[in-house]
Amino acid sequence: MNTAPATRTTGADERLRRWRLVLGGEGGDGTGCALAGTDAAMDRTLEALYGSRPGTGRERGGGPREGGLGGSAPRVARWLGDIRTYFPASVVQVMQRDAIDRLGLSALLLEPEMLEAVEADVHLVGTLLSLNRAMPETTKETARAVVRKVVQDLEKRLATRTRATLSGALDRSARVSRPRHHDIDWDRTIRANLKNYLPEYRTVVPERLVGYGRAAQSVKKEVILCIDQSGSMAASVVYASVFGAVLASMRALDTRLVVFDTSVVDLTEQLTDPVDVLFGTQLGGGTDINRALAYCQSRITRPAETVVVLISDLYEGGIRDEMLKRVAAMKASGVQFVTLLALSDEGAPAYDGDHAAALAALGAPAFACTPDLFPEVMAAALEKRPLPIPEA
Repeated sequence: MNTAPATRTTGADERLRRWRLVLGGEGGDGTGCALAGTDAAMDRTLEALYGSRPGTGRERGGGPREGGLGGSAPRVARWLGDIRTYFPASVVQVMQRDAIDRLGLSALLLEPEMLEAVEADVHLVGTLLSLNRAMPETTKETARAVVRKVVQDLEKRLATRTRATLSGALDRSARVSRPRHHDIDWDRTIRANLKNYLPEYRTVVPERLVGYGRAAQSVKKEVILCIDQSGSMAASVVYASVFGAVLASMRALDTRLVVFDTSVVDLTEQLTDPVDVLFGTQLGGGTDINRALAYCQSRITRPAETVVVLISDLYEGGIRDEMLKRVAAMKASGVQFVTLLALSDEGAPAYDGDHAAALAALGAPAFACTPDLFPEVMAAALEKRPLPIPEA
């Protein structure tokens, strides 16, 4: 059987074909374009998700498409295989998210055969984490394998650049002008004093010594990641957990990871494995930022050497004034305080604008941050220089 699309000879034919795939056909689209082969198969997969659904009252042409894959996990698994056949990975991920949202597939994600068929991405991991407590034991190992694959891919993408960027920032922040003899950085010292070269003695007189303090052999900076685990922050939780594991792998940083909703959980002990961190979270629930910051504040031992990163949409369910007082107190003590409304590729979700403005007035501007920008933000915080805040 020839499954190749019918031959199309003009740009007008191609536009009609595309509109036919978008509108769904059945005579109501007005294109007069018939589909065959691969195009027809693609149309069936689109119909299953975006087409009319019996009993919904939405007929063709009467409103947005609504689909139905039924309640069968094997049928959904086949559909997931089909969309990977006909569409690129970026489109597959969009269709998967639409299927979860439009067709209520969250329950079906609890089936192992379904998980094995899914194209894994950050958003799927967020869905799995939100279903963690409802997940049967027969599914949990499959779910962990899916999550681990996404985490490993993210680490490959983000770890090298993060370590390189932050190592440079730590070196610069540790540089001292009065080092002990064995801590002198002779290369930088010579370059800094070339103007004092004495040709008759063929030597440089070092008026200024440059070196690294003994902190180079111990922890130089402390980082506390304080992560809102409410449902809207799912992608941010995934990225923050990966970054937390990367930061914890750097000997020059003492990294703590805290997640919160109305309660606070310290997951620092699990930082060696970000998958354990993720399964230690519980997406959903309320938000008490004040309580979370109180816990973080109690763990700060060297304020001038500490960076606190709050990742939250700032919808505070706790005591607003106390939250702001804690931020002000930490900044007054020397803490570098960073507020991220999101740590994801999509930008800022809905957030509390009043709280964001109040934090900005305290010198802690709140902004969304992409994973690619996060290393630069952390480097600036470690060096105590202005943050690279993206334009709105």
